[in-house]
Order: sequence, then structure tokens, then C-alpha cells
Amino acid sequence: MNSTAVGIIGAGRIGKMHAENLVHLVPGAMVKAVASPHVDRDWAEEHGIAVCTTSNEEVFGDPEIQAVVVTAPSGLHAELICQAAEAGKHIFCEKPVAFEPGPIEKALAAVEAAGVQLQVGFNRRFDPGLQKMSTLVQRGDIGEIQILKVTNRDPKAPPIDFVKRSGGLFFDFTIHDLDTVRFLGQSEIVEVYAVGAVLIDPEIGAAGDIDTAVISLRLASGALAVIDNSRQAVYGYDQRFEVFGSSGNVFVENTRSTTLGSSSTAGVFVENTYDSFVTRYREAFVAEVADFLRCVRDGVDVSVGASDALEAVRAAGAARQSMAEHRPVRLDEAAGNAAGGRTR
Repeated sequence: MNSTAVGIIGAGRIGKMHAENLVHLVPGAMVKAVASPHVDRDWAEEHGIAVCTTSNEEVFGDPEIQAVVVTAPSGLHAELICQAAEAGKHIFCEKPVAFEPGPIEKALAAVEAAGVQLQVGFNRRFDPGLQKMSTLVQRGDIGEIQILKVTNRDPKAPPIDFVKRSGGLFFDFTIHDLDTVRFLGQSEIVEVYAVGAVLIDPEIGAAGDIDTAVISLRLASGALAVIDNSRQAVYGYDQRFEVFGSSGNVFVENTRSTTLGSSSTAGVFVENTYDSFVTRYREAFVAEVADFLRCVRDGVDVSVGASDALEAVRAAGAARQSMAEHRPVRLDEAAGNAAGGRTR
């Protein structure tokens, strides 16, 4: 297999994780360069990355680099996609692509004009349990979908400096859940009703965000969905999913580091859940970048792209408006959402 040269734009925790996965776990990947304002040269040398730079242009201008992985701060994603597309690079970009539909549509136009691939980092679509769940739903094993449920709770609230630049809970956190509902429900979200609160850390509220939310959704198919979010579950990373239909249900419960359990007169005990999304979705993170490079090599369309990012951001915007106005909001009338936006 010929190797595909990759550049990394942004080398924080997620950028380093993707780089290490590509170097050590993805056959046919060759991470040639990493660009970041704060370059960790010792880390790059440890993982055999030849080029460390503070210049994104050095990565975009390298003719050997065929694809870039964009993991810079979220507010820069859309512009970096446009720059990468203009340089003729295929792009893997972490979510969210932007906080409003407009920049995503601009990025999508740049990608289409350049004829390059753009995959968005909705990693859950590559989780083995959720993939199997989706297969069973599509096969009709549960009949007509009636209710979807997603629980997404972090073990620890993020630092306040991150909260201030994250775009808010709906765009940073719930956006994965909104995409999961579309993925499992096989239908577009048409209406959102969101309520939120600051129940964990008053500093999150002072930063203009919330840390707890419940979102009710109506899909174009008629099915209903419920998402519950928390920035702090003291027992670990809580990830549960259910699709309920006319013929039964399918679900994915919390996964754990081992299947160890014990039973005695003191009670029944099992291992704690994982301590972060990095460990819970380790397989999915590897699978998504491997699939991206496969699509680049084979010249086939990626399975999750800018149109999926656009629909998730439209739903997140409707959730933000719904919470502010204390009412259900249809996506075709939400502020900043153009009716009839692109779908998959």
C-alpha cells in the first residue's frame, strides 16, 4: 500500500491524538508535518514527525502532503478548510466546522470547487456498537422508529477558558448527539425544544454558557427524540443510546475497560465507565481517520461530510434559540438557518 502524506493543523490534545493514531495505528498513513502556535518538538520527534512549524502555509504549500487534519480551535475551522481546499488538500476537520450555517456553506463551496474530500469528525458513526445499532435499524429489525434517546454526560466540566471559546454547550457538546440522532434515526431534525441550566459550576454561567440540558426533537419521519446532557457525571463518562420502534428496540449501554464484575452479600459491582471520550471512543477515532484516508486513496465520497456538519449546526442553533425564547423552534424558521439547507 502506498503511503498517504498527512499534515496536522493544530496540536492540542485532539490533534496529538489523531497524529499518534495515524502514525501508529493506521496503515498507509505518513504524518509528515504538524503546524501549531505552540510546537512540541520533543513530542513530534518521539513520533517520527519530520516537520514542526508555526506556519499553516508551510503545510498547505508542501506538494507531498495530500491531506490535512484540522484540529485548531473551532472558530478557525471554516477558514482553514477554505485554505486547505485552495491548496488542493483533502481535509479531515474536527467538529464543529463553524457556529453558524454561513461559514459552513462557504467551506463546502470551496471544497466542491477544488474537487477535494472533506470529512467531519463525528466519530460516533464509526463506533462498533453504534454502527451495528444503525444496521439493525436500517434493516427494519425494530419496525418503524418511534423514539430515540441519547444520554451524553462528561465526567468533569471543562476549563473555563475552553468554555469561553467553545461556542457553547449546544455547539461543542450536544452537536455530537444531534448528529447521532440523524445517523440512527435516518431522518432530518425539523423541530427542537431545549431547556438548559447552570447546575454544576457557576463560572460556566458567568461565561455565558450552561452545563446541563434536555433537548426534545421532532424528526421529519414523525419520530421523537430526547437528548440529555451534563458536563459532570461523578461516576464517569456516561454514553447510552436507544432506538425504540413498533417491533422492539435496540440499545447501546455504557462500555467499560473490562467486563469484570463481582457479586456478594455486599452487592453487585462492575467496573467504572471510561474516564473520557478519548478512551471510550478509541476504536472510533482510529476508524474515522482510517476511513478518511481510504476514501482519499480510492477517490470515493466520505461517509460523513460538510452537509452533515451543516445540519447539526442548524439544529444546535435552533436549540440555542429555543432555550432563549422558551419555545419549540422549527429549523426552517430558526434565526440564521436558511430554509431548505443541504441534507446528506
